[in-house]
Amino acid sequence: MEKYDLLRRQLLHEGLVSLDDFFEPHLLDEEVITKNHDANYWRKLKGLKLTDREQRVSGFVHSQQLINRERTIMEGTRQVAENAIKNGIGFNIAGGTHHAFTNRGEGFCLLNDQVIAAKSLLENGLVNRVLIVDLDVHQGNGTAEMCKEDERIFTFSMHGSSNYPLQKEVSTLDIALKDGTKDQEFLYLLESNLDKILSEFTPDFIFYQCGVDVLESDKLGKLSLSKMGCQTRDRVVFNTASQLQVPVVCTMGGGYSPKISDIVDAHTNTFREGLFVLT
Repeated sequence: MEKYDLLRRQLLHEGLVSLDDFFEPHLLDEEVITKNHDANYWRKLKGLKLTDREQRVSGFVHSQQLINRERTIMEGTRQVAENAIKNGIGFNIAGGTHHAFTNRGEGFCLLNDQVIAAKSLLENGLVNRVLIVDLDVHQGNGTAEMCKEDERIFTFSMHGSSNYPLQKEVSTLDIALKDGTKDQEFLYLLESNLDKILSEFTPDFIFYQCGVDVLESDKLGKLSLSKMGCQTRDRVVFNTASQLQVPVVCTMGGGYSPKISDIVDAHTNTFREGLFVLT
């Protein structure tokens, strides 16, 4: 997508990051994929054997280039999560494939990067308890399904009640928002529910799905957050990580405003807030 290159250019232009801060991941190992996703699904996906209907549901016409792109995104989030343990924060300038289920793809997501990275950290003994904060306008339905039996992972999704997916899954905590929700209500619900979560679950790592499709300008989102409200949302999450003294990894998620400059500005604000609070 065009926004990924533009975001990179904007971050460099503003001096928020340098070229040395970027890395290009390789393809995620198949062994890691099949630890998290159904082996038969992966075999058909890799072999370009999924049916036309399955491809339509995933949102893509499948190709080898697409599968390699997905594996690269997965490895990016996995690797940046390991780096964040040392550095406090990490960003995947793409990522956020929260509609991918154990055995199928949906909504332009074929594999689930946050779940793969979270379970990799847990299995390697690098962390013990993970909080996934999903503030994209769409529910993280695949993430909820993939983590539903893992008590080490708390899945928290705030999303539009009338938006995709029509059939919601059950996260550890779901907050469904009515159409037109504005800054004040959104931020109150976010802060109060984070307080509620932390009263019963203490993470030592946070994954943050920070889609900017919550903006009022977004053509698909149905919510009404201002850019300032979206930036304050980010600050709340980063302040939470700072207070807990735990690392956080951000994946960019969705953004569909007609003006691409609005999308890039909002994503840049996420980087600005995270780097200010946690570095």
